[in-house]
Amino acid sequence: MVFSSIVFLFYFLPLFFLFYYLADKKYKNAVILIGSIFFYSWGAPRFIFVILGTTVVDFYVVRKMASSTQKALRTALLCLSLSINLGLLFYFKYSYFTVENINHVSALFGIKSIVWVKVILPLGISFYTFETLTYVIDVYNELHEPLKKFWDYQMYIILFPKLIAGPIIRYNDFADQIYDHADHETSENSLRGLYRFGIGLGKKALIANAMGAAADTIFDIPYEHLGTATAWFGAISYTFQMYFDFSGYSDMAIGLGLMMGFRFPENFNNPFCARSLTEFWQKWHITLGKWLYSYLFVPMGIQLYHSRRLNWIHEHLYLPVVGRDSDTKLRVYFNLWFLFVVCGLWHGAAWGFIIWGAYHGVFIVLEQMFLGKWLQKLGKFAALYTFIVVTIGLVFFKIEYFHPALGFLKKMFTLNADTNSWKPDNIYFTTLAFAIFFTFFALSKLGERIQQKIFYANYSLRLHYLMASIFVVLFIMSAARISTASFNPFIYFRF
Repeated sequence: MVFSSIVFLFYFLPLFFLFYYLADKKYKNAVILIGSIFFYSWGAPRFIFVILGTTVVDFYVVRKMASSTQKALRTALLCLSLSINLGLLFYFKYSYFTVENINHVSALFGIKSIVWVKVILPLGISFYTFETLTYVIDVYNELHEPLKKFWDYQMYIILFPKLIAGPIIRYNDFADQIYDHADHETSENSLRGLYRFGIGLGKKALIANAMGAAADTIFDIPYEHLGTATAWFGAISYTFQMYFDFSGYSDMAIGLGLMMGFRFPENFNNPFCARSLTEFWQKWHITLGKWLYSYLFVPMGIQLYHSRRLNWIHEHLYLPVVGRDSDTKLRVYFNLWFLFVVCGLWHGAAWGFIIWGAYHGVFIVLEQMFLGKWLQKLGKFAALYTFIVVTIGLVFFKIEYFHPALGFLKKMFTLNADTNSWKPDNIYFTTLAFAIFFTFFALSKLGERIQQKIFYANYSLRLHYLMASIFVVLFIMSAARISTASFNPFIYFRF
């Protein structure tokens, strides 16, 4: 069930909040759990039992691990939980890709291919897996006690606003909210959550869908028939689709959470206003970046080096490398690059995603080495560098296969006349103008102040009236667009 669907907006959402707000405080978590199970079952009825079953195993394994004083047993139970969750992720998401590549190599040596049936990917399995991992790891590291009741743990995992596409919420940051969120369920938070949901819905329905329809049309044209201008229109349209689709969905998730008293972390912070790719990744899919940094990059660094000269723990995602030893720096650069390869692989089981991650990793390392100093001299104009680098990389993300992606990129950088039937119309140009305006809105100080007031400052009565009016307009326009258009995908559902 997509947030930007008629079923969700006019049936599920009103009924859910009717029961939720009428329920006594002690039953609110039960209403959330039942609603979340129904929400997931609607879109993936065959896989709901996989999630429910693994949460049962995880809860009791972690509970036993937390109560044990034997280090060997604790470590064994940690490995058991990790193996179950990562094993499921590998089976559903990466097994076919792995077997396919093994068969390609085997064919070179005349070895018989392995027969493997491609399985359907459960909705949001990557997001679900990351949160089960953070639970067991945070408890193992004694950052927080395990949850006392099984139903509370299941609600944390399957909470529907964040289940399909995040934000990825670390257990240590969220555990206490499971019990106190009803105390923050105020009329002020409910209204602000509703406004935030409306903004996200507008991003998704009014901008992302229009950009996505254009991108799909262009990318479906054989790249041999593309002209340079059309290829750039396709790449830029896909970039805007990605941004407004995912950031809009995150806004809707944060808004829904706030209406229930939950405080979800921000997942986007004007990423295309960043003046480097390093800064971009501090602003794009923030919760994924922090998860990878905390649970992958930091352990890698500590495990490999134990170097006191390197500052491994910091509130930001990436930092300039410190330390004088050049060999250590090289290993740090490799770890940074490898982190992005893993990030690419997390997004999908295809070489295009891996190349996309490696591509970003190369630019991150170059910025750490010398490029970052040059970009600082460009000031705000460096945002154009960020947008172009990201747009080029997303071609591999969209096409997923190396040679077709390379062919598409070649068309972008060689002057070719258009020989296809796609032509941008006035509606496309109008939507593109809005996409550009809101993408780079916060580059100005006025834009920053307006965003700060809308999302974080205290609301006056006048501002409530203004935001309520904006919500009504966005909701009506979005609902009208959704009801009349057949194109309403959500890219991150497959991740």
